[in-house]
Amino acid sequence: MPHILVIIIIGAIAGWIAGALVNSDSNSILLDIVIGIVGGYIGNRLFGNMLNITSNIYINEIITAAVGGATLPSLSN
Repeated sequence: MPHILVIIIIGAIAGWIAGALVNSDSNSILLDIVIGIVGGYIGNRLFGNMLNITSNIYINEIITAAVGGATLPSLSN
């Protein structure tokens, strides 16, 4: 159960960052979590382990998910 809580927290942070990157007007934390989790999947598929920016695994996951979440609106066009 704690692993799911970590995924939700990372998803919320990454979704909020992705929303800030693309100037999203969404105020929904649930939407931020979904965008962060889907963005994490997309970011992992796009970059894999190439974005090993820091030594902290959680920071790497947040950055990867935020970049993936920011690319999400461009994939829907």
